[in-house]
Amino acid sequence: MATAQQAPFTAVVLAAGQGTRMKSARPKVLHELCGRPMVHYVVDAALAAGASDVVVVVGHGRDEVSAYLDRTFGAQGKAVRTALQPEQRGTGDAVRCAMPQIAASTEAVLILCGDTPLLDPWQLTQLREALDAAPAAPVAMLTAQVADPTGYGRILRDAGRVVGIREHKDASAEERAITEVNPGVYLARSAFLGRALAGLTTDNAQGELYLTDIVAQAAKAGGVAVVVARDVGSLVGINDRAQLAAAEEVLYGRIADRLRRSGVTVRTSARVDAGVVVEPDAVIEHAVVLRGRTRVGAGARVDVGSVLTDVVVEAGASVKPYTVASQSSIGAGAQIGPFSHLRPESQIEADAHIGNFVETKKTVVRKGAKANHLAYLGDGDIGEGANVGAGTIFCNYDGFRKHRTEIGPGAFIGSDSQIVAPVKIGAGAYVATGTTVTRDVPEEALAIGRVKQENKEGYAAKLKARLKDAAKK
Repeated sequence: MATAQQAPFTAVVLAAGQGTRMKSARPKVLHELCGRPMVHYVVDAALAAGASDVVVVVGHGRDEVSAYLDRTFGAQGKAVRTALQPEQRGTGDAVRCAMPQIAASTEAVLILCGDTPLLDPWQLTQLREALDAAPAAPVAMLTAQVADPTGYGRILRDAGRVVGIREHKDASAEERAITEVNPGVYLARSAFLGRALAGLTTDNAQGELYLTDIVAQAAKAGGVAVVVARDVGSLVGINDRAQLAAAEEVLYGRIADRLRRSGVTVRTSARVDAGVVVEPDAVIEHAVVLRGRTRVGAGARVDVGSVLTDVVVEAGASVKPYTVASQSSIGAGAQIGPFSHLRPESQIEADAHIGNFVETKKTVVRKGAKANHLAYLGDGDIGEGANVGAGTIFCNYDGFRKHRTEIGPGAFIGSDSQIVAPVKIGAGAYVATGTTVTRDVPEEALAIGRVKQENKEGYAAKLKARLKDAAKK
């Protein structure tokens, strides 16, 4: 018979519980750490450990959980599907609900909890090796030594052999003193698992079908192969938001250390989500937050306090402090910020500059163009080498529709100009300071639309006196 190590195995992830201690309408396993729901990490760990497919048992919030799994793993062509547990009748019942989804050719089933996002795939591969090394044993399991075992099932041993698990609520005072606990990670031979699940009863304090009871059956059927976990922290389950926050800090630390080892400088207070890609020699400064599908190119710098969501930063670009950007791209050598805001569909090309308190939205700023101060650039196309002065506003919205502004290469837009879209400003054109542009400006033309200035000599003193008298009334 092929060993469990050689044969494909299926992973079952238990994710049907409500998680009442989260105090949330959201299903427990969809609460996020580092930009991904906790169940995502468990499925990833199973696949990384060699699972050929994964069955996620859903119950509470099943439509939301199923939709996430389909959208995320299904779109990648990964064999992840769901099984419904209509009523939450215990972990044994949950695995029973998954069994019809497991192929008859599957020789082993890896069972995991959906609320353990810190799982280490290496520890799961150890279970495969342990089961392979003990051909008579129908089950391999992880155990862990903890200082405070409260809430965990206790490992029962006889002459050193594992003979069963006692859940905390069913344990005697003597059993509760045991510090070797059950983290809820098993690898069971499929044929045994089907028989053992059929033999479960609800004779316990909670009136549920305990999955843990299969361990006593395995002990009698050929023994239990045990792997004592070295990294207990990776097995922690999440039951409330305090534990969620603590686990997230661990994940952020793992991500940062992985990036550092790959040649990236990541300051200690930076927060980089799991889906973010950062290339070598990039610098991620203090209090930076990188989210979603953000990618930072080689040698780029993201400075203090910047928040980037689904943003591509090309090689050598500089994102200065306190820039906020989403669903946008920043070209090679471009300079953004400080205090810039790139709203969705902003495309800042190579060597372009977007300066302090400049906001862009659905706008292309082409190579070498600059808008260095205090501007709003919405629904526009700014040509190569063009300069947009301080205080410029693209008036793109008429209350019903959005309109585009096009500025040609090398054009100069003077400070405090209002560009009333739709309008085109030609290559090399010059818009004088303070102009309101309402018509197209030809190439190389000067557009000026100021009110004529009038100076009234000696009038300032008279005006001040009149205003002073009015203030006394």
